[in-house]
Amino acid sequence: MTTPNAKKRVIIEADGGSRGNPGPAGYGAVVLDPEDRTVLAERKQAIGIATNNVAEYSGLIAGLEAATEVGAHEVEVRMDSKLVVEQMSGRWKVKHPDMIPLARRAAELAQAFSHVEYRWVPRADNAHADRLANEAMDAANENGEQPPTETEKMAPGWTGAVGKPTRLLLLRHGQTQLSIERRYSGRGDHALTPEGHRQARFAAERLARQRGRIAAVISSPLTRAQQTARAVADGLDVDVHVRDGFIETDFGEWEGLTFAEAAERDPELFQRWLTDTSVAPPGGEPFDEVHRRIQKAKDELVADYSGANVIVVTHVTPIKTLLRIALDVGPALLFRLHLDLASLSIAEFYPDGGAAVRLVNDTSHTHTH
Repeated sequence: MTTPNAKKRVIIEADGGSRGNPGPAGYGAVVLDPEDRTVLAERKQAIGIATNNVAEYSGLIAGLEAATEVGAHEVEVRMDSKLVVEQMSGRWKVKHPDMIPLARRAAELAQAFSHVEYRWVPRADNAHADRLANEAMDAANENGEQPPTETEKMAPGWTGAVGKPTRLLLLRHGQTQLSIERRYSGRGDHALTPEGHRQARFAAERLARQRGRIAAVISSPLTRAQQTARAVADGLDVDVHVRDGFIETDFGEWEGLTFAEAAERDPELFQRWLTDTSVAPPGGEPFDEVHRRIQKAKDELVADYSGANVIVVTHVTPIKTLLRIALDVGPALLFRLHLDLASLSIAEFYPDGGAAVRLVNDTSHTHTH
């Protein structure tokens, strides 16, 4: 189908910037008729806290999307970012983890055209896109976005860890009926309630500000996690990848019971289970086995996404276990740490084996609506 008033050949001028690098960031893009420079489309958007390179790639992506919408067949991209132009032209490799998903997305969009050419231009020749990007950055400042403080920038140094960490943004799924009734919910495949979908949407809105900086959204195979993950992934325009290792604990015959019902059913075993992580619920999985499973899943994830930001949508026990691994503490954490529905925690794992926990049980996104 041909778009009305489609232009066979167009020029995209794109730019992006960050006040602080990283700091409040935004991009701008304009699609022009090459004959008379008539503006066919404009795009600008604040993207929260980001680097210059992320903002520049975001501008390119927005420009390519706009060119698709006006029905372009051939595209000449003009940018004052030498990095983006050289990488998209294939002359420089894309190595930075934050850039890889952005470059991949831009390349996917470029496939829709019969011909795409990338051309570096001086900043003075990219004034239209530069103006749009600055307007977007102004909006980011007005929205209260602040660059990281010096303390925040130095934080990894306090741990003694070396290298760029893999940052795991650990999101617990939204509410299910068993959550309301405070029943053990392990391998039972329960869907989100309407409130659970609302919680997932609020989490997605918060995490959408990370668009362009997330390498992947990973989910437990259970429905409640996948429904939450899909809401998040849609806001980031990425796919959901299911990894079985992040499934919840198997509570065996206690599945669906309340705390009191399980204690009444198996009083002696229940008390042992609360104090000994090698003890399993009847027909279920001991926390020691969960720990080994989550450790393996974490190691595989860090190997696959080294140095990148990854959202993991999972359950209470896997998140507690990941935080326990990062903190290098004993099993008491499993019984003393509370995690709310749709809460966000963040753990970082470094190439040298170090780790840091940056956030635990943040639910601010569920209280601002």
